[in-house]
Amino acid sequence: MPRFRNKKKVPFVKPVAKKQQQQNVDHITGDRIPRSFVFSRGKLPGSLKQLQADLRKLMLPYTALKLKEKKRNNLKDFLNVAGPMGVTHFLMLSKTATAPYLRVAKTPQGPTLTFKIHEYSLAIDVARSQLRPRCPKDLFSNAPLIVLSGFGKEERHLSLVTTVFQNIFPAIDINTVKLSSCQRIVLLNYNKDTKLIDFRHFSIRLQPVGVSRRIRKFVQNHQVPNLKDLQDVSDFVTKAGYGSESEADDEAAHVSLPSDLGRVNRSTNKSAVKLQELGPRMSLQLIKIEEGLCTGGVMFSEYENSKGSKTQESVEEQNESDEDMEEEQIDSEEDVENDPIH
Repeated sequence: MPRFRNKKKVPFVKPVAKKQQQQNVDHITGDRIPRSFVFSRGKLPGSLKQLQADLRKLMLPYTALKLKEKKRNNLKDFLNVAGPMGVTHFLMLSKTATAPYLRVAKTPQGPTLTFKIHEYSLAIDVARSQLRPRCPKDLFSNAPLIVLSGFGKEERHLSLVTTVFQNIFPAIDINTVKLSSCQRIVLLNYNKDTKLIDFRHFSIRLQPVGVSRRIRKFVQNHQVPNLKDLQDVSDFVTKAGYGSESEADDEAAHVSLPSDLGRVNRSTNKSAVKLQELGPRMSLQLIKIEEGLCTGGVMFSEYENSKGSKTQESVEEQNESDEDMEEEQIDSEEDVENDPIH
């Protein structure tokens, strides 16, 4: 009697889903979508490392959130990776003996803006100071809007700062933009008296005017409210919740929506625009503008006064900030083999 071999059982292999690649060009505006790297130059203390993580989260979704760095990585290493990945801007944090610094550079040929960080607050500190911190899951799925205030166009260096920050985030078309994608905003306010830039990060939410907080929560969550302590259902409707009518104080924040947004905000009724700070918060001072990528001619320097000379205090700070750039240039010239960024 013939013997039949048992057929080999082929194990089932689950297909690996390919990650959807992000677009390089906006399909609506046709402009190139800017991308960024946020990394450090030199050793940072723990608080500045957390500030770096907060800046990466702020730049989402068009940034490398889990970018890994090595001690031997120089500026040329990041620049070699930036081209194939479509990275257009670098945000570099550094720390000297006097103060921390933030450099914002346009790749691959500059310019580079150097800011001195006078004060900063982390996102976790901002959240702890709030009674009800707000951070929905899809809050960082779209890039934030950018609002610049107080810069003007009279001075050339302020006009350049405006152009650089406007190009860090994707442009929007007000005729085709979806209201649901406008969930965050970055505000930069320049004070001409102190020459400081207030850097703030907020979340945007809309609330219908004249509707109590209890009613809004009931409509949004579809949960049966607890009525055991009330005499009648009308008590639940008429009794206002905590801070429910706060939007009625500022009529300038009332807007009429072109279309319905969610289950609560209707185009037929007015809605109040609410901003809640997310962090981080920084107070920046523009120190220097260089033509190239952390090199080249100096287009603007805060250390020079109207006569072109420098004060003694400013010379010490400028020397410390320039030493970091000189060390990076020396390392890039001496290193023959660059370590890849994983």
